[in-house]
Amino acid sequence: MAETDKSERYKAGMAVRRQVLGDAHVDRATAQMTAFDEDFQTFITEGAWGSVWSRPGFTKRERSIVTIALLAALGQDEEVAMHVRATRNTGATKEDIKEALLHVAVYAGVPAANHAFKIVKKAFAEMETAAGTSQGQTEPR
Repeated sequence: MAETDKSERYKAGMAVRRQVLGDAHVDRATAQMTAFDEDFQTFITEGAWGSVWSRPGFTKRERSIVTIALLAALGQDEEVAMHVRATRNTGATKEDIKEALLHVAVYAGVPAANHAFKIVKKAFAEMETAAGTSQGQTEPR
């Protein structure tokens, strides 16, 4: 279905999805979409991004913190890492994420938080390496 044929909620969701995750991520996801998962991609764009992330009640920073905590509690490693990378666009800080993961430890269990700390540390290290490389620095060998 062409972008012009999509609902207003889809269009709003896609705009927020791009703001939070970045054009490169969304372009990759869109390019990998097939007829098999097109309905699912539409569903998450309209539902998660167009209905929830577009609401006025929380800032993008606050939504980012809550999302990371929930994903960590559920053990969703790839999604945790993706949303940590998105903090470049949402304004959530390392301190925010640390505090969220401490809540995960209390309310979802120490093993979930311990695992999430590892995922988050790796994601931040990769982001720092990429930032150094993009500023003309070379990666250590």
